[in-house]
Amino acid sequence: MKSPAFDYIRADSPQHAFELLAKHGDDARVIAGGQTLLATLNMRLSQPALLVDIAGFDAWRGIAVQGGLLRIGALARHSEVESSPLVALHAPLLAQAAPHIAHRAIRNLGTFGGALAYADPAAEWPACVLALDATLVIASAKGERRVAAADFFQGLYTTAMQPGELLMACEIPLIADGERQHFSELSRRQGDYAVAGLAARAKVSGSTLRDVRLAFLSLGDRPIRARAAEAALQGGTLDDARLAQADAALRAELDPFDDLTHSAAAKKQLAATLMRRAVTALLQR
Repeated sequence: MKSPAFDYIRADSPQHAFELLAKHGDDARVIAGGQTLLATLNMRLSQPALLVDIAGFDAWRGIAVQGGLLRIGALARHSEVESSPLVALHAPLLAQAAPHIAHRAIRNLGTFGGALAYADPAAEWPACVLALDATLVIASAKGERRVAAADFFQGLYTTAMQPGELLMACEIPLIADGERQHFSELSRRQGDYAVAGLAARAKVSGSTLRDVRLAFLSLGDRPIRARAAEAALQGGTLDDARLAQADAALRAELDPFDDLTHSAAAKKQLAATLMRRAVTALLQR
């Protein structure tokens, strides 16, 4: 299919973009990498009257360590995150997740902020920033505000952003001493959406985990923290009994949906498998 007709304006500054969004309201859509928006346009799932291009905002690019945080600009490409030495050093979870995002051509064009703002529950970045306790920096004509990742994702393709706001950057705590991170997902083919995925991190001391974070993707209408399973894994030695307890807790708290290829029961089994693999990986590194 072909997209419906629309007007196009390349905003020359954030203020220009805010003015256009205020003027055109729901008839306007923001485009940067466009790897999701263009597909929805061609399928006529989205029919805006105006596209506002913000790809020229150079100040919203880049990856840097600032004030003890890893700051990733919203307009950084997926491939830039994938290849960044700073990301590999301070947030290796993101470096592990990046190769799972679609295909190289899409990673070369798609943006980090675009994936977060779109809030696809099957996408990798939302689960990662949730596991990393990141903060999203949101800009508007009134200034900036910050929202914790735990509060940012509010439902299917729904975030805490308000009309006229744009995602500007993401701020991530640097990996702590003794902390390890692990990402894995299961998909039918490389580049397909994940049937289930897990972004995990924990502080490791011998065979003990502390400050465990388990954020699953593709198992609900948003990335999901498995808090009961996290609690079961905390503290004592991770023996078979503790893993069984965590497994039972995980299955009880997850409520995935059936889809065309996998039942909810199958997805719970895959999630439990990913959790056990993540525990093994965290303890072995």
